[in-house]
Amino acid sequence: MSETQTPPKTLQYRIDGPDDAPVLILGPSLGTTWHMWDRQIAELSRQWRVFRFDLPGHGGAPAHPATAVAELADRLLGALDELGIQRFGYVGCSIGGAIGIELALRHPHRMASLALVAASPRFGTADEFRQRGVIVRTNGLDPMARSAPERWFTQGFAAAQPAIVEWAVQMVRTTDPGCYIAACEALAAFDVRAELGRIGVPTLVLVGSEDQVTGPAEARTLVAGIPDARLALVPGASHLAPVEQPAAVTDLLVRHFSTAWQTASDSTTGLTSIPAPPVAPGVSAPVGPLAEIAPASPVQPEAVQQGRPDPYAAGMKVRREVLGDAHVDGATAAADDFTGDFQELITRYAWGEVWTREGLDRRTRSVVTLTALVAGGHLDELAFHTRAALRNGLTPAEIKEVLIHTAVYCGVPAANSAFRVAQAVIQEETTPRA
Repeated sequence: MSETQTPPKTLQYRIDGPDDAPVLILGPSLGTTWHMWDRQIAELSRQWRVFRFDLPGHGGAPAHPATAVAELADRLLGALDELGIQRFGYVGCSIGGAIGIELALRHPHRMASLALVAASPRFGTADEFRQRGVIVRTNGLDPMARSAPERWFTQGFAAAQPAIVEWAVQMVRTTDPGCYIAACEALAAFDVRAELGRIGVPTLVLVGSEDQVTGPAEARTLVAGIPDARLALVPGASHLAPVEQPAAVTDLLVRHFSTAWQTASDSTTGLTSIPAPPVAPGVSAPVGPLAEIAPASPVQPEAVQQGRPDPYAAGMKVRREVLGDAHVDGATAAADDFTGDFQELITRYAWGEVWTREGLDRRTRSVVTLTALVAGGHLDELAFHTRAALRNGLTPAEIKEVLIHTAVYCGVPAANSAFRVAQAVIQEETTPRA
């Protein structure tokens, strides 16, 4: 059987397969829809009740942005709770894999087995994903759509399958931009490198050998960190391995979930043991750690006051989110005995005491900051706070209006200099990368 539902303010989903079969959930990649799994459904739905979902604003789903992976996981659980589904197997690709990791860490009693496709404990850097959000906010999704084929498929596949390439491009173009940006924010904040050891379910880590987005190195990091994990390398596949090599991916998933499924103690969940077929070659034994998974956390300065939370950690978090890791790393690396105390001061008080206050949102704080910097003629700081304003959600048109306003109240010469600085930054930050 097949059914489609769209519960209000939750995730849009589709179910295929027998009502009384164990539930297997398939999670999509950023910019795709549940149709990325179409070529797995015929085989998987023979043994499982296959539940596919769309991310917010993807595939016509309601455009309710979610800016955290945990929020996406909660929405998924909300849909499952409505259906009475308590226990399940889970497969996720890219951000769908991040949702699976979140579920395994926060709701381990719900998950029977896990497969992570083209996933990572940390997807690139926070700066990269927030930069992608700036580009989409300024240019729309066309730059992401045009670059999707080279990120998702090998060159040979893209050349041989123009219809699939066009399908991929249209998936991205029809996504809600606000929801895409929110998903980028969710990936920017996602980092579970130090928590992988707490994943307690059998896990298959599957990756395309040619994946340049989250490739074999990221896959080996997952396998090294997750206690009960195996690695499967799919030759001739890039990021969307389920689309590019559907037969190989389907076979690996069938074997993993047939052999690793844990029978639920509650028979009302619909889970049953499935006889395990002979294990074919192609899935590795667990690999040993290749490198340290989670670097030691830097020693934070001691609290300056007793009985009151030290704002340093919160300040550093906000400072990184607003200015970017690259800027903050550069500033802290350059600190010495002479400037180190000043760096600690601005982190603790400017960012930990002021930018964390709830009275103004970050967009408004960026408007205030830009105006103050123009008034003071602080052009160096205006440059990196223009970048921060873009990351905080201001568009180039809104920044232009702020600077025009400053011409009246701060003086035309000050605004003229500010326009020159801001124009260069905006051009650099909003131009799609080749």
